[in-house]
Amino acid sequence: MPRETTSLPLSLPAPVAGVSLYDWLYKQLRAAILEGRLHPGARLPATRDLAESYRLSRTTVITAFEQLKSEGYVEGRSGSGTYVSEVLPEQLLHAPEMSAQRRPTDSGAQRRLPHKRISLSSYAKRLQPFRPVPAGPVRAFRANQAALDLFPTSLWGQVAASRLRRASARLLAGGETLGYRPLREAVAEYLNTSRGVKCTADQVLIVSGAQEGLDRTARLLLNPEDPAWIEEPGYPAAAAVLQASGAKICRVPVNQEGLDLEYGIERYPSPKLVYVTPAHQFPLGVTMSLRRRLRLLEWARKSGVFIFEDDYDSEYRYSGRPVPALQGLDRAGVVIFGGSFSAVMFPALRLGYLVVPPELVDVFAAAQSVSTHHPPLLGQAVLCDFINEGHFARHIRRMRKVYAERLGVLLKAANEKLAGAIEISNVEAGLQTVGCMQKGFDADKVVEAAAKRDVELKSLGRYYSARAPGNGLVLGFAAIGPKEIRRGVEELAGIFDERKSIRDLTGNAFG
Repeated sequence: MPRETTSLPLSLPAPVAGVSLYDWLYKQLRAAILEGRLHPGARLPATRDLAESYRLSRTTVITAFEQLKSEGYVEGRSGSGTYVSEVLPEQLLHAPEMSAQRRPTDSGAQRRLPHKRISLSSYAKRLQPFRPVPAGPVRAFRANQAALDLFPTSLWGQVAASRLRRASARLLAGGETLGYRPLREAVAEYLNTSRGVKCTADQVLIVSGAQEGLDRTARLLLNPEDPAWIEEPGYPAAAAVLQASGAKICRVPVNQEGLDLEYGIERYPSPKLVYVTPAHQFPLGVTMSLRRRLRLLEWARKSGVFIFEDDYDSEYRYSGRPVPALQGLDRAGVVIFGGSFSAVMFPALRLGYLVVPPELVDVFAAAQSVSTHHPPLLGQAVLCDFINEGHFARHIRRMRKVYAERLGVLLKAANEKLAGAIEISNVEAGLQTVGCMQKGFDADKVVEAAAKRDVELKSLGRYYSARAPGNGLVLGFAAIGPKEIRRGVEELAGIFDERKSIRDLTGNAFG
């Protein structure tokens, strides 16, 4: 019997000018398969028959068939012919959606895994869920951000270009585990002269920032369940790092002199590590007194406790006499000093430093060698040039003046528009301040109402482990100009006026 061939259900338009006949035929066959006019398993006609039917050369048809085979649309069967594939490529690209019961959750320890044989480590289960940093235009009163629009990007670009033009093979090959030696020397000199830190370049370790420095410290000094002090209220990321390390978190309150040492000693007498921000406490902004610093150092020396000093925002001091770094007063080698260039320059820089006691340098270097090895070397070299050429110091001086002026604008506007509703602290340093509202106002609801007016606020309560005493707000001023600061104060005044009328009638500011 003569072999039966498949008739192709194709209504082919005339080939488009400039398109090869092979490409035209390939696309028509592919469309017929995808649209279901050629079903899976259907047998295609012989290439000779197809060429005669559509007046094409057999070579053109064979070329189109081979292209379809290579992409998985058709398959050849020895001695039988060519057939449409049972499973098309498009079907392989679309995995079935997970059912609602199998979808992963956002809670760190409760995450569901795609395969039950996979189990997370205890470290992974202690991690807090990742939350992206909010984006969008800068507005009043965004906290924890410098005035990025005032950073001298053109100058930075010139320094970077000059460094790259002079880059040697040695620089491209990599560097020391502790970091780029000239940068470590520049950091040591800067800290010695500006922060009263006592160190040599051999004690300086370049890291991505103070948070990585704390993580490295926790991994090297703490075992699971070892007690570690942190400030209350305090920096949430520091608590997250220590929690991930398995440490037992001991929250010690902060008063007008800084960390309440006597409370900590009485309540948690045997910590392995103490985390503090003595230069400018986060988020309250108080500076640890010299008397408290000396007492803390003496107690740490006698107790065999290490202190991690996070030198947060110390460069931007507006009033009062500079207080020397805790590390500069240390004579027993108990202080590990951490700081970041990203906070005072721009976050994308991701470069910071640790200053460690001499006897710990080798173990910190060993830990660096098995993780990051060293931060990106070219970025370190550019930063080194930026510091050594005097640009960093000039930038700090300029921004200190700008931020002092912006703080003044905020205090003046608040005194005029918010008197009787909120009292804003005249901080001595930093990028933000704290406002204390009168009794009856709910900080979380004020934050919510402000957001509807394009005003960013943070409740002070979010920096406490439990409900914060009083009604505090955190207001950033560094990243925004005077006009936007005044607009933010006007919007806040409107909120407080609305809420005050409700409070006067109901005795509750928010009903």
